Amino acid sequence: MAYPFQLGFQDASSPIMEELLHFHDHTLMIVFLISSLVLYIISLMLTTKLTHTSTMDAQEVETIWTILPAIILIMIALPSLRILYMMDEINNPSLTVKTMGHQWYWSYEYTDYEDLSFDSYMVPTSDLNPGDLRLLEVDNRVVLPMELPIRMLISSEDVLHSWAVPSLGLKTDAIPGRLNQATLISTRPGLFYGQCSEICGSNHSFMPIVLEMVPLKHFENWSLSMI
Repeated sequence: MAYPFQLGFQDASSPIMEELLHFHDHTLMIVFLISSLVLYIISLMLTTKLTHTSTMDAQEVETIWTILPAIILIMIALPSLRILYMMDEINNPSLTVKTMGHQWYWSYEYTDYEDLSFDSYMVPTSDLNPGDLRLLEVDNRVVLPMELPIRMLISSEDVLHSWAVPSLGLKTDAIPGRLNQATLISTRPGLFYGQCSEICGSNHSFMPIVLEMVPLKHFENWSLSMI
């Protein structure tokens, strides 16, 4: 969960989010070095009247500053493509959950169980308990087992929505008539909050997502109590 005045990302709770954070730091360092070099050159040009005439018309310099940006782009593109394929890959999921977006709430169906489905509405401010997060708490949390690959099938019943949980590196559009897929795996237990990330109407900001990741034994007890 993000804290007030937080400048960076939320702590990673999945392998995909860890890779995304590493890629962010990698790309940001390249941008920082390029920006520092450009600022240094601009400051030199503004503070001196000297001109190095031998570099004004040099094929070698033009070759370098043509090839160097291409190499930098490759250094950014290769890790990016690797992460894209990792996010799209899923092998033998242990559990499948279907998520449907509505105006303005989410409904969930555990397809591996019979009659295990529920709607998830935001808890109104007047009904919050001490310690609950305003505009983020729901009446029915999505309980999932940790350290297991989970497939989320995401769609919508009416308009465009977007199912997003930042700390797990998830953001998948919910499109009417289309079934999108996302891979979810958590490396630790806890509560993970998200919100609809698509402007879906007047109550767009009032359809939060809460995932409760628990050990497999607790998940089995919960599923038996829900059936």
